[in-house]
Amino acid sequence: MNVFQLLQSSINASTLRQSVYANNIANAETPGYKRQDVAFESYLQNALSGTGQALMGQYHIPVGTDENSVNLNALPNVTPVVYTDNSTTVDNNGNNVDITQEMTLLAENQVRYDTLVQDVSDRITRLRTAITGS
Repeated sequence: MNVFQLLQSSINASTLRQSVYANNIANAETPGYKRQDVAFESYLQNALSGTGQALMGQYHIPVGTDENSVNLNALPNVTPVVYTDNSTTVDNNGNNVDITQEMTLLAENQVRYDTLVQDVSDRITRLRTAITGS
């Protein structure tokens, strides 16, 4: 698995997450509806670190050639997983969607998506420059 594949997987997870949040917002008044979310980053971090714990920050992503690094080609294909939050109840009708929280998560996810797409674009530009020299 190369960096572009990792970025593509992250973009796919972000796209799925956007759909899940939009669905949560659409069902904010549906009795008994339980909000859903997407798990991806923690699974990816676990695969990269090999420790079984989600770590944050660039210094915890062991990519390189020393004995503590991870070979990107050996990483498993990490895919996003949609899960249902059954642990909370916001309304007395059994619905646990907090519209303010969902809108905040939606906006945060949009920033994440835009950042990922910009990263891919920048990498392609650098590759094009390396190949063409301009």
